[in-house]
Amino acid sequence: MTQTPIDFDSPWKLMLESYFREFVSFFFPQVHDQIDWERQYESLDKELQQVVRDAELGKRLVDKLVKVWLRSGEEIWVLVHIEIQSQPETGFAERIYVYNYRIYDRYRQRVASLALLADERSNWRPNQFGYELFGCQVQFQFPIVKLLDYWEQWQTLEESRNPFAIVVMAHLKTQETRDNGVERKAWKFNLIKRLYEKGYQKQDVLNLFNFIDWLMNLPDALNREFWQELTQYEEEKRMPYVTSVERMALQEGQRLVIENMLEVRFGTLDEQLAAIIPALLEMSPKEYTPLLINLSREELLSRFQTA
Repeated sequence: MTQTPIDFDSPWKLMLESYFREFVSFFFPQVHDQIDWERQYESLDKELQQVVRDAELGKRLVDKLVKVWLRSGEEIWVLVHIEIQSQPETGFAERIYVYNYRIYDRYRQRVASLALLADERSNWRPNQFGYELFGCQVQFQFPIVKLLDYWEQWQTLEESRNPFAIVVMAHLKTQETRDNGVERKAWKFNLIKRLYEKGYQKQDVLNLFNFIDWLMNLPDALNREFWQELTQYEEEKRMPYVTSVERMALQEGQRLVIENMLEVRFGTLDEQLAAIIPALLEMSPKEYTPLLINLSREELLSRFQTA
């Protein structure tokens, strides 16, 4: 199956923005249990962007900095890295170390760095950085999760209601079916059926559908077959979440996704930010998501000439 390279980074970033608590619960349950989720957590994207600019360590992939509160009442910062690439990166562990100590140095906040490795190299598992010189020793370790390990936990993924179980299944099946469009179409339909069978709310169905649809792209002929099958399935279930007239449900879902991303990034959705939504809806998710993830408020408003 000939296709353009898949953009894994943007849909993962979108899911991390929308389901941070579920992400921590699924991949790092020992961390989740120590956080007081009754208190609001706060995204610290501006702080992370400043540190990354200062560090000058090349391309940022899916990195997120969040302020949370422990059950003990202590404030901590959690730095999440999701690394998605086909080749090991020699300086990955060093990059995490640099981000960690620069955040501490700049803000005097203790930082927990968590890494999710979503590449296809089973033996690439960097989890520490350090050096020793003249009796002076630096040793930095951080927890990692390897997505490839979930092949051995497939039944657990099928049974879980955490949205990241579907995310992991879609990610792994996208990698596995890189050269088999027919098999990818079958798995894409299978995974989307699970959204209904698991009883997710409409907005969760739309969010997860966008993730699956972004990753598991199909050639035109197979894509038409897929939409025909999905339309029939939704009619039978009487749940036209995605395939209502002219896919209006999907567009409305995209509007809600955009609103959610703007609120997560910039707080309350004011008139200026709301004014750019129609223009964003004219774009595909693959076009607007990187803008909403990477641009500052001022850059977004300037780009759409609403400042």
